[in-house]
Amino acid sequence: MGSHSAAPLPYGGRLIEALKLGATPMSMTGSILGNAVRRKEDPGLLRGTNEFYADLKVDGLLHARFIRSTIAHAEITELDISEAESMPGVVAVLTSRNTDLPDNPAPPFIHPSMFRPTFAKDRVRFVGDIVAVVIAETESAGQDAADMIIVDYDPLDTVIDLDTAVADDAPIIWPEHGSNVVFTTEHQFDADVLAGADVVVSERIISQRLAGVPMEPNGCVAVPDGDHMTLWVPSQNPQAVRDGLVGVTSIDAENVRVVAPWVGGGFGPKAGYYAEFGIIAEAAKSLDRAVKWTSTRSEDFLSLAQGRAMVMDVKMGINNDGKIIGMYADILADVGAYGAIGVVLPTATQMMSQAVYDIPGIAFRARAVTTNTTHIAAYRGAGRPEATQMVERILNIAAQAIDMDPAEVRRANFLQPEDFPLVTATGGQYDSGEYEKALDAALEASGYSDLRAEQAERRESNAELQLGIGISAYVEVTAPFGLHTEWGKVEINDDGTANMRVGTSSHGQGHDTAFSMIVSDMLGIDMDNVTLIQSDTDEIPQGAGTMGSRSLQTAGSAVHVASTEILAKAKVLAAHLLEADPDDIVVGDGGLHVAGVPATAMNWADLKAAADDESKRPADMEAGLEHELVFDGEASTFPFGAHVAVVEVDTTTGEVNWLRHVAVDDCGTILNPMLVTGQQHGGIAQGAAQALYEWMRYDEDGNPVTASLMDYLMPSAAEFPMFETSNTETPSPRNPLGAKGIGESGTIGSTPALHNAVVDAVSHLGVSHIDMPVSPLAVWEAVSLASS
Repeated sequence: MGSHSAAPLPYGGRLIEALKLGATPMSMTGSILGNAVRRKEDPGLLRGTNEFYADLKVDGLLHARFIRSTIAHAEITELDISEAESMPGVVAVLTSRNTDLPDNPAPPFIHPSMFRPTFAKDRVRFVGDIVAVVIAETESAGQDAADMIIVDYDPLDTVIDLDTAVADDAPIIWPEHGSNVVFTTEHQFDADVLAGADVVVSERIISQRLAGVPMEPNGCVAVPDGDHMTLWVPSQNPQAVRDGLVGVTSIDAENVRVVAPWVGGGFGPKAGYYAEFGIIAEAAKSLDRAVKWTSTRSEDFLSLAQGRAMVMDVKMGINNDGKIIGMYADILADVGAYGAIGVVLPTATQMMSQAVYDIPGIAFRARAVTTNTTHIAAYRGAGRPEATQMVERILNIAAQAIDMDPAEVRRANFLQPEDFPLVTATGGQYDSGEYEKALDAALEASGYSDLRAEQAERRESNAELQLGIGISAYVEVTAPFGLHTEWGKVEINDDGTANMRVGTSSHGQGHDTAFSMIVSDMLGIDMDNVTLIQSDTDEIPQGAGTMGSRSLQTAGSAVHVASTEILAKAKVLAAHLLEADPDDIVVGDGGLHVAGVPATAMNWADLKAAADDESKRPADMEAGLEHELVFDGEASTFPFGAHVAVVEVDTTTGEVNWLRHVAVDDCGTILNPMLVTGQQHGGIAQGAAQALYEWMRYDEDGNPVTASLMDYLMPSAAEFPMFETSNTETPSPRNPLGAKGIGESGTIGSTPALHNAVVDAVSHLGVSHIDMPVSPLAVWEAVSLASS
């Protein structure tokens, strides 16, 4: 990192706010932990010296251009590649008819007939399905050849709408399976959980389909070397990509290496294996030349996994005093044409459907449904945002029905701190929480009472610009789906520097900074002398990658435990050499010394040399200063928080002006508040984008109508106010750092807060709900309908 300094930054305002909220940051103890520390990663990003997969220079590099279906559902009646094969610069044209690649891996409970063919064989099932690939000397030659491939189709009935997909007379996309329902999860769905409620409200709440749109599109470079193959890929989980390659290609497992260099955004869509990776690797092997595929932005809109896409019919029973009696939810979850992780995401929605509340009865069913669209996978939050959107919207509707302030309804139903740890009715193993504390902090920071007074004045004067105040209180699960374990290793090098190896795969989160802080704090080694090694399957024997906001609590804890073990061994070694008691050995600057006698010291280089020298170390001590382990947190952690959004809505045009956003997020004990704040800001922006702007839409024939940034509405920073973020700190007992995840919290909390705010602005006009995205047209139509 050159001369970059990792010294703590002034962060007084942030620290003062944390103290107001009752936090006891680690920085109060004299530790570097808990302080805002500049990211080690940023200098290279700012200077453009960090290299991404597309920057890789390889001699004799070939280029791939995929030919994709232009029809959502059809039989392939003709596939003529002859003219393309004869064009200048074309090396190969591959299809299902001249290759023999097996089907792609799928979740184990998917019917075998539904596995995705690597190349579409006789039938295509969504616009973007892979029909062929051209391998050429240049990108332009590949595109020219791709344009000459003739594909004729016999269209079949499409299934796009979820209600249509589950109808008795629906066309079946996978006839051998016999149904468009791929997976069902239930909890007491037949129970009468609403009985006895004073009021029952209902609504259809839609969490619309979203595209991930990472700054860096998908792609890969496959480089053969004899029997070996290295795949450079922008992935959140190189281990998963390696496993996918081994299952699909003819390359032996021990000969496959997958490397994720710097990655330009992931958000979930880059967490898994893609059929394109296997095709490119197999082409490189058969041609014995490196092959590169770089997806275009429009191609990404067709082929990169998408997210959300749930329709939630929900009812809530509530008494006039605000106490919730029960909730009923019947959900249809779109999984796209081919089943992937999206099939099981409704289980996360089910688990989190109790949210932060004491709900006596929950009846829940979710059906995962296949459609002729791009497949659904994890997208920042992955099943948990949908649960919060559902509960927070229906609770606001219930509050309106009983004429109770939304904040007071939430306060009346919160789970209490003394309830923890607890297992919810739907299986959430909550570790710790102080939900009311977070809400109180958010209300105070927003000036909630004053906002309500201003809103009343505008309503009284019948102002065109009405004020809306939206609240959300949330809990989410981090390190879900069994992702609470992770491999890590710390080792001291001969020169006294340290290496950290972890099975997570950073792509913007700041792992190098966070993990280096842990090693530096534990061992006294300067952060710039600590190196992170990750995202390379030759260097990292195992790991689950980065997703589900899991990295600090798992890999960070592994680094912490490994550093603790190294320190304990080094203290014994130093005591042996310095003729002192191990209990008297303490960490100093760059090494260890006798407490109170800093001159009687050994630096880490000398300690490492002594550890490797049989004549110097104790007889019963093994050589080296390193430790590796698989850390197991035993269960997930459950961050929580409260958000308040303030909007101004023009009742004559429907235009929404987002004025303020206050977020109080609790991610356990905070290691670096700068990293936390960055994740909060990014998460809030992404959640707000769903509430106000983004929607991946298809027409009735399955044609994507928002397949470019000309049509898919992504906001810029210019559309956002300055976010007002702070934190409470409720440590998790499930790891030594007390940490919970933060990467998805902002997304989960912000969407319903902003959604509620827009509806709140026009609720006095008779509007009870507006589907997301709450665009000016949607708002205007809702107001017009209510007033007609």
